[in-house]
Amino acid sequence: MHGHWLRPWRSPYLRWRIETYSGIPAGTVNARTFWKFFFAEKGNLLRFLLWTAKLESYKNN
Repeated sequence: MHGHWLRPWRSPYLRWRIETYSGIPAGTVNARTFWKFFFAEKGNLLRFLLWTAKLESYKNN
């Protein structure tokens, strides 16, 4: 997710997650869609972000 801290809806990882989890096409995810999804699924999304951070740390070791 590096590089998308201020605009997380532009992250390909998060777009993919939103598409696979909710069925919303990744190409249509914008700020409004992202925040609506985030507040509805924040627990699951935060677990996903922690998982991707763990994968990054494995990759860098």
